[in-house]
Amino acid sequence: MKMAQQMSELDVVVSSLSELQEDATVPRNVRSQIQGILATLRAETETSIKINKALNELDEISSDVNLQSYTRTQIWNIMSSLEKLH
Repeated sequence: MKMAQQMSELDVVVSSLSELQEDATVPRNVRSQIQGILATLRAETETSIKINKALNELDEISSDVNLQSYTRTQIWNIMSSLEKLH
């Protein structure tokens, strides 16, 4: 995959995560975890490392019992987008 295309896809993921983080229906602990994932994805490290770390953390979040089902689905969609970049 071309680097520019990979970056724009990553921007879409970051945008989606930012929307989730600002959603008041998302539990506070999940929003703070999302903030950490956003920091990881914005870091100046190798893309594959950032994606691996983000996927692991999102997988952990998706099993949170306090999540609304639609929020869990959004997280799975974000994970799917990240896996395509991997």
